[in-house]
Amino acid sequence: MERLTPLFEVFTSAEKRVLGGDRAVARVWPTGFDPLDEILSGGLRAGELVLVGGPQGLGKTSFALQVLRNVAADGGDGVCFSYELDEGNLLERLLVQEAYDRAGAAAPTLQHLRSRLELLGAGQTADALSDALEPLPGMPGAQEALRTYGERLSVHASSTRTTTTEVIRELVLAAVAAGRAPVVVVDYLQKVSIASSFGEDERVTLVVEALKDLAIEAQVPVIAVVAATSAGLAPGHRLRVHELRGSSALAYEADVILLFNDKHNIVAKHHLAYDPRSAERFRQVAVLSVEKNRAGRSDIHMEFRKEFEYCRFDPVGNLVDEQLVDGRLTAE
Repeated sequence: MERLTPLFEVFTSAEKRVLGGDRAVARVWPTGFDPLDEILSGGLRAGELVLVGGPQGLGKTSFALQVLRNVAADGGDGVCFSYELDEGNLLERLLVQEAYDRAGAAAPTLQHLRSRLELLGAGQTADALSDALEPLPGMPGAQEALRTYGERLSVHASSTRTTTTEVIRELVLAAVAAGRAPVVVVDYLQKVSIASSFGEDERVTLVVEALKDLAIEAQVPVIAVVAATSAGLAPGHRLRVHELRGSSALAYEADVILLFNDKHNIVAKHHLAYDPRSAERFRQVAVLSVEKNRAGRSDIHMEFRKEFEYCRFDPVGNLVDEQLVDGRLTAE
């Protein structure tokens, strides 16, 4: 039965949690990206819904998967509901990320890894897979890393026909009941299964509300990858919150909104005119903007180097110094 909770009761409950060795405030999961964690006051917080938007092919999935990998490698738990990739594709990307951490540019790219795996015939043993990967730089350590945190990182090949918000809720709450507190990734929000009789705006509203409710109920962060409208992807245009595909509920329900843009596409053109050599450098960089942040600063723009052949970004970035179109100077 629903009831009002006196504030004194909330305070008393917090005192009891502290005395019992628990946290008085929401738990925080670092993303492993710098300076993003600093801007988010340490990372992702329990009960928060985080939206990640951007143009197609600009690394939204790689970013979300890299965050989960960082959480699991740091001893936390993660769950990925992928409507875009199957379990095998997710595993390949994680292996490449891990190998790069150990061997740098000598590590196999995703294409190289797939070429090696295609040489394996059907019906071969797990040892044959390990043996095939063993000679690749960084791969022995990558396999060992996945064996170490593999129990803490779960993947779900989600279906646009059957994987509803209720299915996501049941699986996440089951993980919480088993003593886990996973960072949850949904990739992506517009593909979550719901009644087809609704238009896209109504569907998106129902899904984003359900994911927000789940974050609060389970007391975990939920990261949802979000598609953009065609208008938000125009050349020379910086994607903004109102150009995410779906209803205005996206902006209202989210606690944090992170938007990717290609730096070359959104940097003010006088930077290119005065230094043409910057054009190629800007093409190697994605700008990640904190468009909304209930718990702290927003309208902050960071840049991270693309390393997409290894399914990752360089996790150490910088604040953007240049002026952005439809933006402002962020350097102080």
